[in-house]
This record gives sequence, C-alpha cells and structure tokens, in this order.
Amino acid sequence: MKAMIFAAGLGTRLNDETSGKPKALVDVGGKTLLQRAIEKLKNEGVSEIVINVHHFSNLVISFLKNNDFGIKIHISDETEKLLDTGGGLKKAEVYLEGDEPILIYNVDIISNLNLKLLLKDHLKTKAFVTLAVRNRETQRYFKFDQNNQLVGWINKKTGESKISRQENFENAIEMAYSGIHIVQPELFSLMPETDRFSITNFYLELAKTKSIKGYFDDSDLWMDVGKPEQLEEARRLFR
Repeated sequence: MKAMIFAAGLGTRLNDETSGKPKALVDVGGKTLLQRAIEKLKNEGVSEIVINVHHFSNLVISFLKNNDFGIKIHISDETEKLLDTGGGLKKAEVYLEGDEPILIYNVDIISNLNLKLLLKDHLKTKAFVTLAVRNRETQRYFKFDQNNQLVGWINKKTGESKISRQENFENAIEMAYSGIHIVQPELFSLMPETDRFSITNFYLELAKTKSIKGYFDDSDLWMDVGKPEQLEEARRLFR
C-alpha cells in the first residue's frame, strides 16, 4: 500500500515552535514528528510514501535527503502555493497511481492505531473512503448513521452544519476525525477542477452518492500534537 503524509501545514497553533522550522520537524523524544510518521507507516507495511511540503519546505527536503528511512519517499512540493488538504492530495496523484487503496496520515498525529486493521475494514466494507474517527471532545464532528455511513458534519462552536444525507442526519452519531484515512484511487477522477480545495468539503459532497465510512478508532494512544498542550504531553510520554 502507498501512503501520503500531510506535512505542508503552517503549524500556527504551535507559535514559537514553528517560527524557525516546520511542524513536521518539531521534536518529540529525540525524533521529529515526520520521522515518527514515516516509521509508523513503514512498520505497518506501507511500501512507498509521498510527503507534501510548503512551510520551510527546504528544511524538510534537506531532512529527508540526509536520513535514510529504508523506504521509497517522494516529495510533493507546494512551496509556491499551499493547496489545502484536497488540493495537496490531488497534486500528489502522480506518485500515488495504481489500483491499491491509499493511506493518508497527518504528520501531527501520534497514534498506535493498527493501520492493518483499518485497511482490512476498508476492504471488507468496500468503502470509497474510510475515515478513522474517535469518540472524543472537539469542536467539529463528522456525523455517521447506524451503518457508519458519513451523513454530515457539524461545528459545535459556531452551530454551522453541512448535510450529506438529510434523512439520517438528526439521529446520527457524532465522531471526531483522527487525522488518518484510506481512499480508493478512483477518488482522483472525481476531484474538482480547481487546484486548491478542502478534502472535508469534498468528502461531504461525495457522501451524497458514495460509500464513505467511519472506522471507530479506540486505540489507547492518540494525540494531535499540533496543539501545544498535547505536544507537551507527548514530550512527557516519550521523554
């Protein structure tokens, strides 16, 4: 299976941590977040990785050139223009071609979720997209019906909602996205013409007609270290 690591983000939530380097190169327990993500994917059977870069892209490219992780790595360069999550995946298509599912992993996630089980579930349900989700407190939630089909999205802070399937929306289960998902390669043919777009909005539109499933992630380790308090917690854990 091929994989993509989303590593182009600005890391604005980390303030001083990312004033001189990208979020991908923030250190946790003697390893950068990017190294942790690469090793996680490699150890779970991923054969090839694409990494998108933008913020301090030269530092990420240099880091990858100076370290041999024993796996084929491609760089999808967004230095000139940050393409958002959907546009970032679209630009990387040239490296992700094939007929196997593609794993997508956010660089600021530290997790011991079993990716092989996630893939097994994705193949079993024949989903077009499988989103790893957790029962945790946040502001924004995906909503899933009793068959784990994505039916919408809600922002608890603003009250904004986006509905994919009206008939199941009200009673749907609210789950928080884990920053990890799997897609079928046919996804690229349905992407918008524009080069910059949100993958969340794209999936919510796609969910009206396609099987977009939630995979309940109850693994005992999950952290979004793009948040300062979770970064400190991770550093304590991996000290």
